[in-house]
Amino acid sequence: MFTIGQVSEMLQVKQAFLRRLDQEGVVSPARSEGGQRRYSRDQIDQVAQVCSLVAEGLTLAGVRRVIELQTRVAALEAELARERARHTQGRSSGE
Repeated sequence: MFTIGQVSEMLQVKQAFLRRLDQEGVVSPARSEGGQRRYSRDQIDQVAQVCSLVAEGLTLAGVRRVIELQTRVAALEAELARERARHTQGRSSGE
């Protein structure tokens, strides 16, 4: 887990930007017992992606929607893979 200061340095963004991402529900890090933000590697990657999308001109609302859609697509792809595997197993077992 990484602190807001460490993430800020790593990605060369202001801490206020990271706080705003949390407030807007774009990237919501875990909290320590003392209430400090703690970022996982996946969340750091997500912040980097947000920075790229913002640099392309998306608003934070747009970025949030892109992330929601990416999550949905990943879930649908996983579901499709499970169904294909189930269908393949059914054929090979003589169903």
